[in-house]
Amino acid sequence: MPLQYSVAARVSPIFTSSGNFPASAQTAIEAALSLTDGVAVDQADRIYLAERSVASGANDDLDLAGSLTDPFGAVLTFAKIKTLMIINAPKTGSANTTNLTIGGGTNPVTGLLGGTTPTLGPMKPGEVLLRHASALAGLCSVTAGTGDILRVANSAGATANYQILIIGTSA
Repeated sequence: MPLQYSVAARVSPIFTSSGNFPASAQTAIEAALSLTDGVAVDQADRIYLAERSVASGANDDLDLAGSLTDPFGAVLTFAKIKTLMIINAPKTGSANTTNLTIGGGTNPVTGLLGGTTPTLGPMKPGEVLLRHASALAGLCSVTAGTGDILRVANSAGATANYQILIIGTSA
């Protein structure tokens, strides 16, 4: 199953002033990200894409070495992570009302967020996280049994549904 991946991220604000001499200015920041099939620079061969639920005040620990499945049902074992995207919102339905925190826990993936047990958050409802590194090392390595858990923790108040995309390599 060859993997091809591309995403375009673009923010294009328009500034407008008022007064005697009104003017406007437009600027942009953008990135075009892509990977082809393989395990080298600018390549990946593993993908996990899902909408998941985590109960109020609970953790969703994703084992990146042997428990997740790809869109065709094959078990995934990541060696390196090249892209991580998390959206604190369901695809459809009511918006989340709680914050998510990414990272921490037992046997966490290290290097993704820096340090040995770092966390990122709170991710507010509707917030989007996108990290990508096409280098050979990617964002981080996954070590089965000792460094393979990606924790998504939900604050108290309500169940949260979130979307997650992980793209990486098998070696």
